Amino acid sequence: MRFTYAEAMTQADYYAPLAQAAERAGYTSMTVADSLIYPEESDSTYPYTDTGDREFLHGKEFVEAFILCAHLFAVTETLRLTPFVVKLPVRPPVLAAKQASSLAFLSGNRLGLGVGLSPWPEDFAALGVDWKRRGKRMDECMDILRGLTAPAASPDGPDEEFFGYDGEFYKFEPLQQRPGPTEKIPLLVGGHADAALRRAVLKGDGWMHAGGDGEELDRLLVRLAEIRREEGDTRDDFEVHVISYDAYDLDGIKRLEEKGVTDCIVGFRDPYVKGPDPEPLEKKIKHLEWYGENIIAKAGQ
Repeated sequence: MRFTYAEAMTQADYYAPLAQAAERAGYTSMTVADSLIYPEESDSTYPYTDTGDREFLHGKEFVEAFILCAHLFAVTETLRLTPFVVKLPVRPPVLAAKQASSLAFLSGNRLGLGVGLSPWPEDFAALGVDWKRRGKRMDECMDILRGLTAPAASPDGPDEEFFGYDGEFYKFEPLQQRPGPTEKIPLLVGGHADAALRRAVLKGDGWMHAGGDGEELDRLLVRLAEIRREEGDTRDDFEVHVISYDAYDLDGIKRLEEKGVTDCIVGFRDPYVKGPDPEPLEKKIKHLEWYGENIIAKAGQ
């Protein structure tokens, strides 16, 4: 089992010391949240809370995900970063591929790129992207990221790899982007809809769970396993990242492993609260250190 520390919607200057503390405590990864805008007026609802309220986002500090990753990679040495998740179809995919390749190159392949659909029509409107057929747009974006971030066939040989695309939404002649990663950038798909689970299997390298009760998680894990069987997917390196109360004790971690979970996402407060985060940095560090000492260090024994 691998362990990912999750902290979001807190003071922006907390992230660097928290990433360093997570690395020292033995976490494999840290999540990086993505939020592009907060509209003054909206009738949209958030799909991962009981009420659908989005007021918890008002006034929260979000550094753009790719930029925050660059900052955190620069102050850590081994910690992996897993954006949770980048709202991919509102971004130009060639630019997103260049950003991802650059991060993977500079960090020594420490990027696991979580991607998903934005639930907010306002994101699409503000970025000038059509909300309609966003799922198909997402598929094309993933194809383009996969093609443009592919490692060079021979790092020591001539750069002869070019990638072009001719889709419904995106078309461009063959091109290359260097420097790039020396290993594949895992694309980890977020979302609970059946289409998202299938997309994770068909186009991704893993799935990221956004939270919810244990029964719902079990249903999603069963459905994900069914889709993998239907599609003949037998990959040993397929990643399954989940949020679960079972991650806070050793027996629970064993149960998650038996269900096919590869990565536990753990946090220590409810981020969906209105107003500023009242928890001081020192308390956050103590929480993640406690988990490192009492769970991570003992989980493999």
